[in-house]
Amino acid sequence: MKKFILLLVCFSAFTAYSQSFSFTYDHYSCIVEDVKKTGDFYADVLQLEEIPHPDRAPGFRWFRINGNTQLHLIQKDSVIRTGSKSVHLCLATRELDEFIAYLESRDIPYWDWPGEKGKVTLRSDGVRQIYLKDPEDNWVEINTAEH
Repeated sequence: MKKFILLLVCFSAFTAYSQSFSFTYDHYSCIVEDVKKTGDFYADVLQLEEIPHPDRAPGFRWFRINGNTQLHLIQKDSVIRTGSKSVHLCLATRELDEFIAYLESRDIPYWDWPGEKGKVTLRSDGVRQIYLKDPEDNWVEINTAEH
């Protein structure tokens, strides 16, 4: 009987720590030097909806991406940049061709993953993707992934 109770206690402890937390994606933060210029890019070029910072503090601009997912721009006096395309915000759309035409109509450059300007990457899973830069050279991927 003692072994059974010990086994039951161990199993209960294991199950308590193996729960699912049901995470959802909340926000992506990006440190910038010029929050106005960079924020205007996300508002005007990517047409993200600007939402108020809860404290309305200066040096912050927040944007709604879709539903409750957000982009937070945080102004700092200096920013250490990697320049690596591997560090990027990624947004998905079903209208990639229309978005590319929109970028081209505004003379906004974009690149494929290898770095060829004006080209689109076709990933092995069938997703098409492009990359563009915000005014502070942060990479933004736009792709056709469906979630």
